[in-house]
Amino acid sequence: MTSIFPPALIFIAGALLIPLLKGRIRTVYLLTLPMIAFWVLLSVPEGSYTMFGFLDNELLLRFDKLSMVFGYIFVIITFIGIIYTLHLEECKEQTAAYIYAGSALGVIFAGDLVSLFIFWEMLTLSALFIIWHRQTKASQGAGLRYLLVHLFGGVCLLVGIIMYYFHTGTIEFGYIGLDGLASYLILLGFAVNAAIPPLHAWLTDAYPEASVTGAVFLSAFTTKTAIYVLARAFPGAEILIVLGAIMVMLPIFYVVMENDLRRVLAYSLVNQLGFMVVGIGIGVPLAINGVAAHAFAHILYKSLLFMSIGAVLYRLGTCKATELGGLYRTMPLTMICCVIGALSISAFPLFSGFVAKSLIESAVGYKGLFIVWIVFIFASAAVFKGIKVPYFAFFAKDSGKRPQEAPLNMLIAMGLAAFLCIFIGVFPGLLYSILPYAVAYEPYTVDHVVGHLLLLLSGAAAFIILLIKGYYPREQRSVNLDVDWFYRKGVPALISWISVPLARLNSWAGQTTLETVPKHLVWFGKNPMAALGIIKANVMLVLPGADAKAEIKKRMESEKSVFPRDGYKDWSISSAVSLVLVFFIAYLVIFYF
Repeated sequence: MTSIFPPALIFIAGALLIPLLKGRIRTVYLLTLPMIAFWVLLSVPEGSYTMFGFLDNELLLRFDKLSMVFGYIFVIITFIGIIYTLHLEECKEQTAAYIYAGSALGVIFAGDLVSLFIFWEMLTLSALFIIWHRQTKASQGAGLRYLLVHLFGGVCLLVGIIMYYFHTGTIEFGYIGLDGLASYLILLGFAVNAAIPPLHAWLTDAYPEASVTGAVFLSAFTTKTAIYVLARAFPGAEILIVLGAIMVMLPIFYVVMENDLRRVLAYSLVNQLGFMVVGIGIGVPLAINGVAAHAFAHILYKSLLFMSIGAVLYRLGTCKATELGGLYRTMPLTMICCVIGALSISAFPLFSGFVAKSLIESAVGYKGLFIVWIVFIFASAAVFKGIKVPYFAFFAKDSGKRPQEAPLNMLIAMGLAAFLCIFIGVFPGLLYSILPYAVAYEPYTVDHVVGHLLLLLSGAAAFIILLIKGYYPREQRSVNLDVDWFYRKGVPALISWISVPLARLNSWAGQTTLETVPKHLVWFGKNPMAALGIIKANVMLVLPGADAKAEIKKRMESEKSVFPRDGYKDWSISSAVSLVLVFFIAYLVIFYF
């Protein structure tokens, strides 16, 4: 195996220079980095490349068709996203965005579990800074919750990796399959980032609270890296078919109820991920091709939708459906781009969603999964999940607002994404040519096009009729509860539950005792067996009728003089930690009840 410079470091190392540059030089530099990364991807032959050794194993870079599909689209959307940010005067978010994008590249080209985990955690931390960059109270809270949820996922992944290594003796990242506790922990770690219910609420909580530009990057990377690793490690895991079907169905109801249009987009993102998760669960080549194609197309049209609504938010300071409407009059170009994104996500023929999603739908039919097929039909007919955003933002009632058109750099970015959505839809052969397996599939057959159009048009007609008759839920300010309610309410309750016995213990024992107990536990942990001997001697001295007290006292003083005494190796520091935990649980029980 030969060595090669990791493409991820082009973005990560390149990000470190961004704060040092100003003006046009910084602009040129920002746009050059994705071009260099794309050139590297085009020039690297398929294969595995060694970085360096670790634990008698090698850390590897893997370039094959599956990783390259994700690599191409990650670089493309980074370029488009950076164009979208060029109006920003300061560069903090651009720097974080490049580290975020580089971390995503690091994950998909990782050939081993160690480097994958490192980039996985970098992905979380860089995303956190993007969420916090908006600097509002809501974004700070959402970022903290995002961090806690992903720390849980990261711990599950790390424990799973360690167990997997001790079980197999290798850290190579490839097919894992569901075989034992280690694999289930790894799957759980991946599932958090894939927003698989009930682990999805971090997405709909955090993404809408990010800045106008930050949400574009967030919509592209975290969940798609999770889709990639699931496709690499767990193709054919049937549990993913069930979970994916739930993902397809669950968000539709929230899409109808939500007033915040960026939350609508966040829920529809979960819905679209469900199609991919189902494809991974099926696992046949046609389905994996569909997963890769759908991820490629989805990154484009979902980013386009976030960009168009972000432009509205940038001009008006709001993206609430109740406060918008009639914006087509002064933001026609943004409206056109938003409609293209909506047609793509709804999988209308001649748009990218149609040629990508059809592969997964065909795989479902090929495997004879009737219930999943019905779920897909219902989700496709619920076309309002795609057209709600442009309808309420640019049409519907006239809000009376007349904002300026989006800045030029935003229009260029949206135009590029919209062009690719149409180009891929009209000429799907180029996308099909880079998929992991050879494609012998024609999406534009008469029966397929006509059937899909009838389904979509019937869904659109139902949406219009519901609006006219007044049966469609009225847009109103509301807070819609999701599973995040449990940790929004549960964590403060847990803190309160712990603080009560702490306060009682403090009142009962006094601050001096609270400071003394940890010191005694540390002292005990230095040599537990010797400490037990000293404690036993103290007890014997106070017991009435104890014989040979002078001898016991002498032996105890001797023990104290040499404590903790070297040479006792049977007890580890984990024993002392365990005792601390036992003490902690004991006083919770005693002083709370």
